Amino acid sequence: MTAYEVAVAAEATLGEGPTWDPATGSLLWLDILGMRLHTYDPVTGRRTVRTTPQHIGAAKPRAGGGLVLNLRDGVGLLDPDGSFRWLHHEPVPGRRGNDAAVAPDGSLWAGTMRYDEGVGGGTLSRVTGDGTARTVLADVTVSNGTGWSPDGRLMYYVDTPTRRVDVFDYDAEGIRDRRPLVEIEEGAGYPDGLTVDADGCVWVALWDGGAVRRYTPDGTLDRVISLPTPRTTACAFGGPALTDLYITTARTGLDAPHPLSGSLLVVPNAGKGLPQPAFAG
Repeated sequence: MTAYEVAVAAEATLGEGPTWDPATGSLLWLDILGMRLHTYDPVTGRRTVRTTPQHIGAAKPRAGGGLVLNLRDGVGLLDPDGSFRWLHHEPVPGRRGNDAAVAPDGSLWAGTMRYDEGVGGGTLSRVTGDGTARTVLADVTVSNGTGWSPDGRLMYYVDTPTRRVDVFDYDAEGIRDRRPLVEIEEGAGYPDGLTVDADGCVWVALWDGGAVRRYTPDGTLDRVISLPTPRTTACAFGGPALTDLYITTARTGLDAPHPLSGSLLVVPNAGKGLPQPAFAG
């Protein structure tokens, strides 16, 4: 059993999106429904909280400073001075932004979903620094974890209700040849956010599973981190050496949430993460 620690005790309604920001030496994470953007510096313990203008699905560092945000009505830019502007504004009634990730080429792959989780009501789109958006996957239900292999030739992706982590071939032309890497068995929860480590293994958080699992590139389960928080949402490596696994959790929809539900957890020295590209915009 791997010991976890509490990085930030909180009561986030829907904690999500842990992302290491090397420029500031801090961990970014979100409360989607609480419209909060959190930062946590593990060296000093300093924390900040910023209110966002809408429900926020993801926040990723930009190459020139600031953040790119996946919001309810599209993708926006938060500049270093704190000012906000839309990059790609595409409001759709009943839909919001969810998880997102930055591809090896610096583009943002931004997911959406319907609030009612209607089947096929979401998308996965590629957004570039000039605001151009192209739908890569349509008919998605709950667009979630997205990540790339260390060599950038594979993309992993989760549409949560499918119970699968899928893998695609990836290059400058896009993605192709979708196939399942793993399928989460009945009763073990649903795949949510994911991250890929330096060995090419995929770590995936299990919603209603109270766990994070690590799968090898051939889909073999080789590690399970059990947690007391049933709604485990996402995971990412952080810390100065990218060796600590940060895990977000949620309390939404739980009649009797665990006291740590909604907190940011961490497993020190869990493995070795990959440096993540910044958004080129």
